[in-house]
Amino acid sequence: MLIEGAVAVTAGIGARSVALTAFGADSAIELFTALIVLRSLRAPAGADDGRLGQGERQASRVVGWALYLLALYIVVSSAWTLVGGVRPEPSAIGLFLALASLVIMPVLWRWRLGLADRIPSAALKADAACSAVCVYLAAALLAGLALNRLAGWWWVDPVAAIAMIWWIRGEAREALESAATGERCC
Repeated sequence: MLIEGAVAVTAGIGARSVALTAFGADSAIELFTALIVLRSLRAPAGADDGRLGQGERQASRVVGWALYLLALYIVVSSAWTLVGGVRPEPSAIGLFLALASLVIMPVLWRWRLGLADRIPSAALKADAACSAVCVYLAAALLAGLALNRLAGWWWVDPVAAIAMIWWIRGEAREALESAATGERCC
């Protein structure tokens, strides 16, 4: 996720692609949540009852608001791109990254779910949902980048980014609900 995020943000800024930059920012946020889950798995042994500790609740709150800020970035940048006629350039790196994510993320998602069942971990199971969301984001990204490159439809890039808001908003809502209730959302 670190490589995915860094490559996507760098390539997205270089190509002026809202969708690619947003994809990279979401990867960075997912990396943060994965680190929180890793920290909880390294905690002293005990039953994972699906409840968040105080530190995890604070982290969940930060993640929720960061995702809402990402959605706001998408709306503002997409509007600026569409109204201002800023034409995102085709990005071969972005296309490769989206394709790689579409191949890797379903495998990672199934692996995380299986591991969560074996150890058992509600935290890991909830975090596995991030991999499933990444598949949807990668599909939207691929559509936007491919149509820009193949058909020259530059406006599809910000539209693809706007489509990402559906899943980002869902992740944000779940993170803030978890922070408020202390329950992990799956």
